[in-house]
Amino acid sequence: MTEQQRALRDRFIDTFGYWNETWNDLLIADPDFFESYLHFGGVPHRSGHLEPKIKEFIHIAVDGAATHLFAPGLREHIRNAIRLGAAKEEIMEVLELTSTLGIHASNIGVPILVQELEKAGLTISKERSERQEQIKAEFEEKRGYWNAFWDDMLALDPDFFDAYTHFSGVPWVSGVLEPKVKEFIYTAFDVAATHLYEIGLRQHIQNAIGYGATKEELMEVIEIASTLGIHACNVGVPILLEELRNTPASNTVTK
Repeated sequence: MTEQQRALRDRFIDTFGYWNETWNDLLIADPDFFESYLHFGGVPHRSGHLEPKIKEFIHIAVDGAATHLFAPGLREHIRNAIRLGAAKEEIMEVLELTSTLGIHASNIGVPILVQELEKAGLTISKERSERQEQIKAEFEEKRGYWNAFWDDMLALDPDFFDAYTHFSGVPWVSGVLEPKVKEFIYTAFDVAATHLYEIGLRQHIQNAIGYGATKEELMEVIEIASTLGIHACNVGVPILLEELRNTPASNTVTK
């Protein structure tokens, strides 16, 4: 490394609290771009609205979401969270909350199904049975809210919605994270560029505000999720450098 590169590495460690080889490759390949990311990605880490452990939870949610599954980052941020004092139960809860992302297939799909059924002349009863009312009440008790986007799912398949209520409710019944932090997790994976689930994002921001979250905290959650794009370099730059090493110099193009 040059003196400039070593200085940038030290600044990265001061900002993010760690270092690994994926960043080493990017730093060597393009120090100027690395420095620009250090400035951009470091903004939410230089402010103090969320405690460092919570910032790592946000990274875990973004990297661990089914729409992204960036294993190198997931491992790094779990390691960082443990180093910062996170308990196994806290990290497990972040992963459990993030595991609910799959229900968005139903949140998007069921209303479309209902619309197409109605076009075909097949109506769906809007009146709830006593059991459906009990399931709705249980969801509200465990999750702390209700949204109309659950209505059709409850109407079409009460058994499925009941099972989801129990599945998604586990970290709310026996969990260790405070409610607004749980909502930060939902917000993070809903807003991530690999998902962009607007309906859920709006609901979970509303919920977080209701639990006392500040605009600065929520902005910081969104800022951390906004750094996801750098994973193109985390994955791509090592491949680029490896391929350059394996390619005869006469076949490469230089700047």
